[in-house]
Amino acid sequence: MTITTYNKIAMPSFLYGTAWKKEATTGLVVQAVEAGFTAIDTANQLIHYDEARVGDALAQLAQTGVTRDKLFLQTKFTPINGQDHRLPYDADANLTTQVQQSFAGSLEHLHTQYLDSYVLHGPYYRRGLGAEDWEVWSAIEGLYESKATRMIGVSNVSAEQLLLLCERAKHKPMVVQNRCYAAFGWDREVRKICRSHGIIYQGFSLLTANSGIFAEQGLRDLAVKYQTGLAQIVFRFSQQIGMLPLTGTTNVQHMKDDLACGQFTLTPDELAMIETIGE
Repeated sequence: MTITTYNKIAMPSFLYGTAWKKEATTGLVVQAVEAGFTAIDTANQLIHYDEARVGDALAQLAQTGVTRDKLFLQTKFTPINGQDHRLPYDADANLTTQVQQSFAGSLEHLHTQYLDSYVLHGPYYRRGLGAEDWEVWSAIEGLYESKATRMIGVSNVSAEQLLLLCERAKHKPMVVQNRCYAAFGWDREVRKICRSHGIIYQGFSLLTANSGIFAEQGLRDLAVKYQTGLAQIVFRFSQQIGMLPLTGTTNVQHMKDDLACGQFTLTPDELAMIETIGE
């Protein structure tokens, strides 16, 4: 199953996220692909990701016949305020150069000549968009125009910031990746903007940010009804409301279970119940 963005590029309907995996990254990416994942999310940011180890996994997989063209690769440009001392670019260079250097490093790490999706890891400010954001976005647009990446997007973005990008950018984002809280209607406002602009909404921390909802009897009843786990109910809910979920599970059985969530369909009443469950 795939989801298509407004520029007519399709991506798989489930992402495997590689944050916090450290030395285990290579083995886990191999296991995730062997379990059935075909879309991998990472970032050129050594605090939280090890992009080079993702590349090591891709090299191993290529030797088994899982070639580059069979996978969807998404990585990110992380501004300096989201990095530690191990920068993937020259801190003294202008922002356009920083984007280009980080992008080149990602291609090298991932052993590829192009990316499927390149994402700004987050705006420079909590409110609004500053000159830095516009310069970085322009540089990312340049990568898209040169066909170095098939999609561009933004992460950790507010509804206000996303609207500004959609209204003023030469190329509006094709994907948005946000931490998704049930307490805020599963990021309802941002999802609404994405839906109206044909942008793919990717939700992360669907489980870890919402641990409180797993005590809810309504959710537990659905797990019994569909003979599946609570996590799979949440992932299926997210897919049915138009979201593309990320999972970062390190458990091979959970990888398979998560991918199998498409085998059942929640009713409209059940979707409505989950949509407001944490509010």
